[in-house]
Amino acid sequence: MPIKYIPFIPEPVEGQAVLANFNRVLKYKGADDVASTLRRGMPLYEMEKQEQVGDNPNGNMVIRGECVSACAYLKEQGIQVDLVYIDPPFASGADYAKKVYVRRNPKVAEAIAQAEQELDIDELKAFEEKMYGDVWDKEKYLNWMYENLMAIKSVMSETASIYVHLDWHIGHYVKILMDEIFNETNMINEIIWWYPSGSDPSQCFNRKHDSIYWYSKNKGNYVFNFDAVSIPYSEEQLKRFKEVDEDGRRFYWNKNPRGETIKTYQKNGIGEYDVWNIGIDATLNKELGYATSKPPKLLERIIKASSDEGMIVADFFGGSGVTAAVAAKLGRRFIHCDIGLNSIQTTRDRLIAGGAEFDVLEIKDGVQLYRNPVQTMDKIKALIPGLKNEDSLDSFWEGAISDSRLGTIPVYVPNLMDSSSKLLDKVMMNRIIHQAIPDLDAGVKKVIIYYIDITSKEEIEAFIKEDDSTAVEIELRDLKTILDDVVIGDYAEFHTEEVHADPFSGYQVVIDKFISERVMQKIDDFNNKSRMNATAKRPFNPIEISGEGLELIEFLSLDCTAADGEWHSDSEIKIDKNGYAISNGAKTQDFWDGGIRSEKCPQRLKIRNICGDETVWTVK
Repeated sequence: MPIKYIPFIPEPVEGQAVLANFNRVLKYKGADDVASTLRRGMPLYEMEKQEQVGDNPNGNMVIRGECVSACAYLKEQGIQVDLVYIDPPFASGADYAKKVYVRRNPKVAEAIAQAEQELDIDELKAFEEKMYGDVWDKEKYLNWMYENLMAIKSVMSETASIYVHLDWHIGHYVKILMDEIFNETNMINEIIWWYPSGSDPSQCFNRKHDSIYWYSKNKGNYVFNFDAVSIPYSEEQLKRFKEVDEDGRRFYWNKNPRGETIKTYQKNGIGEYDVWNIGIDATLNKELGYATSKPPKLLERIIKASSDEGMIVADFFGGSGVTAAVAAKLGRRFIHCDIGLNSIQTTRDRLIAGGAEFDVLEIKDGVQLYRNPVQTMDKIKALIPGLKNEDSLDSFWEGAISDSRLGTIPVYVPNLMDSSSKLLDKVMMNRIIHQAIPDLDAGVKKVIIYYIDITSKEEIEAFIKEDDSTAVEIELRDLKTILDDVVIGDYAEFHTEEVHADPFSGYQVVIDKFISERVMQKIDDFNNKSRMNATAKRPFNPIEISGEGLELIEFLSLDCTAADGEWHSDSEIKIDKNGYAISNGAKTQDFWDGGIRSEKCPQRLKIRNICGDETVWTVK
């Protein structure tokens, strides 16, 4: 349950005259439901600090959770952001996944030749490695975007700007939403990011650009650092500035559009154009495993242009962490937010490598049992007994269960990507009774409604009983009870040694054995599919894991400070896909040796497997 709801806009004082808060310019399916959600406010959940990296005097944050809930927390804490860049899903109809690499086994020399083995398969994308699903219908996407943009606006400072990065799939619709939310007079630029590389289609013009919509919260007062992003003059242009005024400023005489003669003064350069030719190669896709990661140079230009040192830069769909990394490099404070655990891990490791200090926080909203809501939804479908797709049902229903006595029983499951659907209250129940159920076939006798949070089960059941508009039986079920029993940690055997040898003296935890049932299931699925699809030209080449299982480890960390609570990473090792050790953020040319060292006595060990699941053990 949320602690409370935070209003999107300031509450008016008594007697204050205000305009209507929700003037829907764009009418689409579900718009009224969004207005109801906005009136209720942003859900504020408990925020738990998972880890603190460094002293973090600037209050930098890496938040695992949804945009709306993160904004509720920021607003409750009185934190305002000065620049927002978001690169949300593009409503492209695609699922995005990360490649998984089996690591070198430090204890089996023969395994080194298999270090480059990749898992990049449909089965894997369906579970552990799906980072997010960009599969929307237009109405749902616009509902979701409207709520997120309203939440973001609520935590922007009066001089703040927002850059929203989209493409041809949905950008023109979101532009209309932004005109409504931020006021069309506050639009500064539509920026075209042009990337002349990649495929060459034969059935259409080559799609080689994205659009970035830049709005200020107040066009009369916003940050724009011309000199930081101007284009240097060419030698030929500099020759024009021949005259000098009484203050020593160089200029030349020019004519304005009205034909008047004016002085054009020399600046640091000419204004940057709104078409940016920044190649796509700089995204570090191969290294980070994020197919949609954006170039650091793109973020550098935006951050330099629209923020000053010490200002807060926020990205609420943070992905690989490029915004936070560039902001830290440029002396800005940062807030990274994403629903995906893989995003948090990638960003954390990236920031540590760059020497940044920050807190890792998690919103306790009841859906963090899996790597992200997309995977949770996939798992839910597999765990609900008898649930199957039913094409005849409206998209409101996740599917149906067949019952010999009652026939088809439609099942509703809240969309974990949409925070407005997580809470079952009277508003949602009224919609189910008066909109969703009447659309069902007349023969339906029962429906099942799953929920994440509920205002009060007794209150909702009483509301259902009092409403006599339907004879369909409505059964309420807590979705969390399905998920609570299926979280299985990995298994590890290890021992601790004291080391007294030049140049190191301290402790070493050696991993003797590691077993991850979930990763092994994915590897088995991969091998089975490869075996079925094998040909003479492409023979079956299975992925084989040694008895020790150390190839399944990506990251280790030791906490020498506390035996429970917030994690303190006093020593850590990340193993890259080629088996090289990255020790405390510093890359080395050494292969991982199967252990991790610390100067102080370790109290806890954390291991992250190659699919991103983390398990913690007490070190005795």
